[in-house]
Amino acid sequence: MSFINYSSREINCKIVYYGPGLCGKTTNLQHIYQKTNPDVKGKMISLATETERTLFFDFLPLALGEIRGFKTRFHLYTVPGQVFYDASRKLILKGVDGVVFVADSQIERMEANIESLDNLKVNLREQGYDLSKIPYVIQYNKRDVPNAAPLAELRRLLNPGGAPEFEACATTGQGVFETLKAVAKGVLNDLKKMGS
Repeated sequence: MSFINYSSREINCKIVYYGPGLCGKTTNLQHIYQKTNPDVKGKMISLATETERTLFFDFLPLALGEIRGFKTRFHLYTVPGQVFYDASRKLILKGVDGVVFVADSQIERMEANIESLDNLKVNLREQGYDLSKIPYVIQYNKRDVPNAAPLAELRRLLNPGGAPEFEACATTGQGVFETLKAVAKGVLNDLKKMGS
């Protein structure tokens, strides 16, 4: 649910990076933050407890242009990976405009990926969202590891609906901006549909 700030003529959109613990959500956001022009980004905020961490920052990608004279500001969030932080995950999903599901490509992490994806669907449903009706992108992260699952297997288990998908290695930045651009494009398309 985008928030419109009429005084600054900005539309604020929320994109949430979701996925199992240690899959690369934080690494994605850190890479985006480091490579984004300092003039168009806010401060990166890390909310940390003893065992979980949530990252957040906002930026104004000028290259994406304007919608009816309004600039678009994106707020990027990560959720805690561990399932026992479900209350935090639900809170962070409130008002979401787009979701990136970051899957860990390691074979031994398949069960954690499936559990996290099921949890995402449940949490969205509880808030009146349907994953198939919001901008949604899947990122297969850690494609560089020797024990990476075959792409066909990842697709079969995590993307039967055929959502846009990207292979990535967040530590090197491969696929990070492609993933972000795809979900941002989906959010902008939704905004344009609402306004017409």
